[in-house]
Amino acid sequence: MKKQQIKLIWDFKGEDCEPMAKHHAIHLDEFAKKENIDLISSGVEQINPNHHIAFLVVNESQMIMVRDALIPNRGELVEG
Repeated sequence: MKKQQIKLIWDFKGEDCEPMAKHHAIHLDEFAKKENIDLISSGVEQINPNHHIAFLVVNESQMIMVRDALIPNRGELVEG
């Protein structure tokens, strides 16, 4: 049975949202490495030119620890 995966999302809006999201994604990767998170994926996505997101996809078992430490804006279930 496949483990449930959660995408934790940080929103960035405005003229400088793309570089801000890219910079935040670097820190998310550093945190995942430091805390030995079983990182499924991470990155940056453009929603529109003035809205980018940085995200981490983690197993449900680690979601609460990451959520409490990093306080994402939202999260969503990853459909498999």
